[in-house]
Amino acid sequence: MNAPRARVARRPVHGVLLLDKPLGWSSNDILQKVKWLLRAEKAGHTGTLDPLASGVLPLCFGAATKFSQLQLDADKTYEAVMRLGQKTCTGDAEGDVIETRAVSVTPEDVARVAAQFVGPIHQVPPMHSALKKDGKALYEYARAGMEVERVARQVTVHELNATLAQIDKGQEAIRIIVKCSKGTYIRTLGEDMGEALGCGAHLSALRRIGTGGFDVSQCVTLAELEAMTEEQRLACMLPVSSLLPDHVNVTLDDDNAARFLSGLRRRGSWPDAAQVAVYAEGGQVLLGTAHVVAGELIPSRLLSPTEIEQMKQAI
Repeated sequence: MNAPRARVARRPVHGVLLLDKPLGWSSNDILQKVKWLLRAEKAGHTGTLDPLASGVLPLCFGAATKFSQLQLDADKTYEAVMRLGQKTCTGDAEGDVIETRAVSVTPEDVARVAAQFVGPIHQVPPMHSALKKDGKALYEYARAGMEVERVARQVTVHELNATLAQIDKGQEAIRIIVKCSKGTYIRTLGEDMGEALGCGAHLSALRRIGTGGFDVSQCVTLAELEAMTEEQRLACMLPVSSLLPDHVNVTLDDDNAARFLSGLRRRGSWPDAAQVAVYAEGGQVLLGTAHVVAGELIPSRLLSPTEIEQMKQAI
């Protein structure tokens, strides 16, 4: 008879861990695995990466979860491979091939088509996506063999570099590096580019190499994390403030800090600012975020006294 599994003693952990998500894992599964490795009480990720995709996945712990939306809204950068000449039912390599066409594409064709997809573009969300319609994810309809009407959405492709390539067994493909706004479906971008090239395409590989100022070179892999001691894992954590790189910093003395944490506005000579990170005297302990209008510092998201005390102890 198997012995009962020992309960993991959870602890408060505050900060951001940049993980290089491996292929085959869902974002939530990898989050739960890392949460277990850190014995963290509270955790959340900052936007789903499909099991087919690898790359930068910022994982937020404790107080950092209060600011995870900033990463959800951030621009993303991807490397992707689009196989030409085949369309699949899902738009990626996991789906069945539904159409095959001959490929006659030159590097000039690829450059011309890529230029058409830079700037604001409209995309129809794929059926195999987590976007909801009448309370159900689109992939649930797709799995039931249903296709529902989707409204095209505007997204922005800031940069798009595309080159003609060959992949397995000489199959023709295009490799792209794309920097884009949130909500951009890379598989849809590949399908649309394939249609513009006249041969169709589907996504065969996807890797996120950047998100909101974080780069894949900063990431730790799951294998590396598993091989570490608990102290080494904690040393990989970035501070909560790493989620606020574009915020203006304001430091408050003890009296004003206490009033700010109770939700009260503070007056000062600060210039107007839409995004402010507020610190206690000394500038090491984050209190929360705010915005400044006409000299008033107005609280937005506040950390709790317990969170602040725990973060002080970790300094």
